[in-house]
Amino acid sequence: MANPDNPLETFRLALGGAARAIAREAEVELAFTTDAPSASGKTLKVPLPGRQLPERDVAEARGFADAAALKLRHHDEALHARGAPIDDIARQVFDAAEQARVEALGARRMAGVRGNLARLTDARLRTDPIVRARSRDEVPLGTAVGLMVRERLTGETPPETARGGLSLVSDWIEEKAGSDLDALALAIDDQRGFAALATKLLRDLELIDAKPDRDDDADNNADEAGEDDTTSEEADDSDDDPGGGEGEADVRVEQGDGDVDEEGDDSGDPEMSDAEGGLGEEAEDGMLPVRPNRPLSDPSAQFDYRAYTTRHDEIVAASELCDPEELTRLRAYLDQQLTHLQGAVTKLANRLQRRLMAQQSRSWDFDQEEGLLDAARLARVVVNPAHSLSYKIERDTDFRDTVVTLLIDNSGSMRGRPISIAAISADILARTLERCGVNTEILGFTTRAWKGGQSREQWLSDGRPPAPGRLNDVRHIVYKQADEPWRHARRNLGLMMREGLLKENIDGEALLWAHNRLIGRVEERRILMVISDGAPVDDSTLSVNSGTYLERHLRQVIGWIESKSPVELAAIGIGHDVTRYYARAVTIMDAEQLGGTMIDQLASLFDAT
Repeated sequence: MANPDNPLETFRLALGGAARAIAREAEVELAFTTDAPSASGKTLKVPLPGRQLPERDVAEARGFADAAALKLRHHDEALHARGAPIDDIARQVFDAAEQARVEALGARRMAGVRGNLARLTDARLRTDPIVRARSRDEVPLGTAVGLMVRERLTGETPPETARGGLSLVSDWIEEKAGSDLDALALAIDDQRGFAALATKLLRDLELIDAKPDRDDDADNNADEAGEDDTTSEEADDSDDDPGGGEGEADVRVEQGDGDVDEEGDDSGDPEMSDAEGGLGEEAEDGMLPVRPNRPLSDPSAQFDYRAYTTRHDEIVAASELCDPEELTRLRAYLDQQLTHLQGAVTKLANRLQRRLMAQQSRSWDFDQEEGLLDAARLARVVVNPAHSLSYKIERDTDFRDTVVTLLIDNSGSMRGRPISIAAISADILARTLERCGVNTEILGFTTRAWKGGQSREQWLSDGRPPAPGRLNDVRHIVYKQADEPWRHARRNLGLMMREGLLKENIDGEALLWAHNRLIGRVEERRILMVISDGAPVDDSTLSVNSGTYLERHLRQVIGWIESKSPVELAAIGIGHDVTRYYARAVTIMDAEQLGGTMIDQLASLFDAT
């Protein structure tokens, strides 16, 4: 029911109703969020518009909702995953084509939805590298092909902001795969057939091997059999109603600007990775061969990645970034933010401690001169009083020596509730693991500046040499060292609440830094847990390198650690699908799930021993 005193709630109810009508799902729920918009199952989170409901905000919220609702209706994720290529750039193009298909089904049949999706496209492009590309290598291929497929399916020309970047690659794409793009319109109502044509497009663009594999053949055969896994023929949705929601694809909207929310890419669905792929750059998933006897702490020589300069980088203790009085105030503020969670904190800590302590095997040392009286040996004293009393001592056989590192994303899009929950969850784990005799290190990563800092200034003064690599000043923060007692470091975690600390994120280098610190530890078992809410984003770096430069390096580092290093790696994504990167990972859609999820992830690692 409309509420004249609360226009936002009235708008939310209308938006939710439109989303349910478009998706033909009565259980769809819609909520507003100030974080990255996302879709999880039938729950949609769309950007919160201003209280006065500005026209642009309203149109973008409707576009996000419409895109998500159309995907619920017309997209089969299992079918999509079966046909998706492994190569990163090829996957981005494949995902972008499918997203264009899903949205075109709505745009062609509902004029209101068409307008909303056009505004959504504008919003996505605002932070996409295609709008600032100067050469072909800087154009994200997924974005370019997605726009061209959209034009083929709906007749809508690409927005003006993207035409310059698109013109750098459109002739090449047309020459290689123009006929494939034309053919896609013939299969818009058939997801399986559309996927087969998209796969052919990838081959003609030389993004995957020219020879189809068995799975491709199987899919093609199934296609010929006439299977149709979509419900698009029920297209009599004359709901011109602009309403829908967030999209999966919307996460693309956060890819490039250094702003607070512009960091998550694909925070919603995994298939929405229309992430940028630099043309002509092959995604080197996994690892290159490692030389025999090569030190574990020096993997970076194998990576196609470099920093323009490391002169301005810093590794700094949290206590050095502000004075003790301010740290005390920030910690008090953090505690105040989470007072209502104190009961949950205690329960989580006790739960983890019980699970860990239950795994400790106990044994006894017998025939001791002191300890507990050994009742089993009293009989011999009765038989022969000359025997002395026998005692036993309980001996704990702890876990193998273990150290746990928590690496927390300190980027701008974590600002607010996510960083508060991350800080308090790290506090819970450090305190609990210390009770169990497990050393814990807490680290954070961000940059010293927005838009490049001193590194970019040096690059500009050097005459803008091409392909400079990473072009920002990295800041790595030590909140708690592994051997430091929790009570000494507790105050440091308040630093995450400091205004201006959270900037951009360069995940690959941070992961290597945390990994190398672990390798230097004496413990036999080393666990690294990463907490992040988005893919690597640094506007300065991505503006002068390919759109996948940082993401590709992250994949390389993860692949190397998971396949070659003794460090056990796990990740938790907040509103972002980190399972695309990490083999052992989980994604949560609400920051308040973080504490429990961290407990479960860590406990499962110990269960595996």
